[in-house]
Amino acid sequence: MAGRRPTNAREQRARLEQERARLHGARRAWHDGIVRRRIRDNTVAIITGSVIVVAAIVSQVLHAEATAPAPKPSPTVTPTPAVTPTPTATSTPAG
Repeated sequence: MAGRRPTNAREQRARLEQERARLHGARRAWHDGIVRRRIRDNTVAIITGSVIVVAAIVSQVLHAEATAPAPKPSPTVTPTPAVTPTPTATSTPAG
């Protein structure tokens, strides 16, 4: 009988194991809730960001279509006679 523990020690160990199991389950449930919340928050952020980007693109396209610039007439260039410089006489001799 030297190897057996008293009944009180077994009950105390069983209660301690039950308490540890309860705490472990509570921590695990809390952690799972945090993970679900992060997934939900990330999903909401991605959807919101996508909607904002799509709305910005659509607004730019609609604005470009509504205020399309009218084609401007390009100026026509009329050819002018080329002016050629005439040599002038100088008073100093070349040389």
